Amino acid sequence: MLLLLGDQLIRDPGIAVFELVKNAYDADSPDVTVRMSNIDDPSTGRIVVEDSGTGMDFDTVTGVWLEPGTDYRVEQKEAGKPTPKYGRMPIGEKGVGRFAAHKLGHQVSLTTRRASLPEVHVDIDWRKDFKDKKYLQDVLIQVSESPPQHFTGTRTGTLLEITQLRDTWTRGMVRDLARSINSICSPFEMPGEFRAKLKLADHQEWLQGILDIKEVLKFALFGAQCRLQGDKLSYRYSFNPYPGMDKVKSRKLVRTGIRLTLDRRKRDKKTVNLDEHFVGPVRIDLYIFDRDPHVLSLSEIADRQGLKEFLNESGGVRVYRNGIRVYDYGERGNDWLGLGGRRVNVPAKRISNNLIIGAVSLDLEKSYDLDTGRGLVEKTNREGFVENTDYEAFRDAVAFAIQQIEVERNIDKKHITNIYRGKELREPVLDDLVELRELVEKRKLTEVLGPYLDRIETDFITIRDKLLTSASAGLSLSVVIHEIEKAVSALVQAVETDSGRHRIKSLAKHLAALVEGFATLLRRSGSSREKASSLVRQALFNMDLRLEVHRIDRSLNISRFDFEVKCSRRLTISTIMNIVDNSIWWLDSKWGEQEGKKKIYIGTTKEITRGPAIVIADNGPGFLDPPEYLVEPFITRKPDGMGLGLHIADQVMKAQNGKLLFPQEGDLELPDGIDGAVVALVFGGVQK
Repeated sequence: MLLLLGDQLIRDPGIAVFELVKNAYDADSPDVTVRMSNIDDPSTGRIVVEDSGTGMDFDTVTGVWLEPGTDYRVEQKEAGKPTPKYGRMPIGEKGVGRFAAHKLGHQVSLTTRRASLPEVHVDIDWRKDFKDKKYLQDVLIQVSESPPQHFTGTRTGTLLEITQLRDTWTRGMVRDLARSINSICSPFEMPGEFRAKLKLADHQEWLQGILDIKEVLKFALFGAQCRLQGDKLSYRYSFNPYPGMDKVKSRKLVRTGIRLTLDRRKRDKKTVNLDEHFVGPVRIDLYIFDRDPHVLSLSEIADRQGLKEFLNESGGVRVYRNGIRVYDYGERGNDWLGLGGRRVNVPAKRISNNLIIGAVSLDLEKSYDLDTGRGLVEKTNREGFVENTDYEAFRDAVAFAIQQIEVERNIDKKHITNIYRGKELREPVLDDLVELRELVEKRKLTEVLGPYLDRIETDFITIRDKLLTSASAGLSLSVVIHEIEKAVSALVQAVETDSGRHRIKSLAKHLAALVEGFATLLRRSGSSREKASSLVRQALFNMDLRLEVHRIDRSLNISRFDFEVKCSRRLTISTIMNIVDNSIWWLDSKWGEQEGKKKIYIGTTKEITRGPAIVIADNGPGFLDPPEYLVEPFITRKPDGMGLGLHIADQVMKAQNGKLLFPQEGDLELPDGIDGAVVALVFGGVQK
């Protein structure tokens, strides 16, 4: 029962390691290191997680770490009790750290030490110690103390070693873990900022191209350094285009002496002097990003997904006093500057927390007056500043500075949009509504017209999504005709070229089965258990003539790893055929009639964390649009294309508890020379 509980609480091994990393953060550690070796062989694999935090004593190990579901962290949060050294509020709360260790391996060894105390040791064999045990009190686990052997001298911390792994780790699992670990790290070199490292003893190539946390700030398109002093703002702003953005020029400017005229949500505006509030001078460093897929596609960022995950988790504006972080400003969920609220009305013009990484730096002596008690006063629980009038002036002044930088950024943002997005990527109705909202806001009619615009947008999205879902579920008449037309053409071609009797008969049977398959789909039935290898072989058989006519070499790798999935056989085969058909078109566009140049690869893989997959890849020009746009309906670069193929494929996979993915370079092991488009049909609910 206990082992089953652990499996249910933690979904996969990557999440389990991440839970242990979060434990290190909560333990007030400045860093944590995850070392992994032989992880593709469970019998010899080893995972070690080590931090230099506060460590645990005997009572904490037995009463908290070994006891599931404790409210230890919850009580810390409710009491507003931050960690003593770095003032962090805990991010763990479910008391499942020990289950994270079980999720990873059958044997666990814990060594931990709190300051001035002995080391505490625990060794657990989950298969032996917990076998047939229903309650935790029935399990006999040896917890011992000894003089420090690992954490010697004044060192403290926790070392967790896991062996006899329960899972075989793949490239995709490791890359997802690396992105998760990076997401809670800080790019700023400040005392007390959390650092996490993932080290592989082997398979270092699995981490190739993963976002380096030290490089994050280099990917900011817009930057600014601001200074607030007295009633004035000065700043230096820069726009730094990516190397691939050759149609726009960089822009730099300096502005000084801007008055701090703050809108306190009243009719009158007030000029604020920070000197009167015993605050300042204040330095602000801002790094602003553009998450637009087309803009990111022009960059040299190899791990765009990693950058987005980092911004989602760690974006925001931090506060430092004398170089030490003041929590929990800049943490997820603390929108202390109200950036999210401002973005709701005009999202295209506003900077949100997941677009910005900022550091507000204060001098302790110049931001608090000891004699009067005025200025920025830290709360007794060290969870931020007391929200007095001095803090309000400070907060509003910082927000004012960001608004000025926002104006500069919007100038360059509009220029980028006009040049690189263009009208073909304009979203009907929704983009018009954004422009209308801007006009309404300028005319100060938001209060009157805002609710109507909200209703229009909500109703339009509902109608659009329902119609697209209906079209996708039924495959739409045009897609059905398209698929059947291709099958008829293949049959006609086989007859005209006097192909063998067996092949002509097989193509005729396929055509009949295809029509029957579409009819079955509309009846919402027809699912069966199918081998991935069988689906791939049938799809390739159906496409064999076309591949020969277009002189395309194909390579197949389905024997090393196979799996069984419940799906609509006809629908899945058609999806594979559709993707191969796309590859043929793009290979022709790149290589023309050159002999021996065009290549397609189809294989199965378990390197993707979300599940086993069928991978179709080629050596064509690759996708020219970001993944976010590829599955959008009616977007295509083919002259006569409908832009529904990949959208339908995406809907087909979702309907079968799966997903259509577009792995990035380095995410999968592919044959040499296969460097074009890569598509993965990822299945859920499979049997290996």
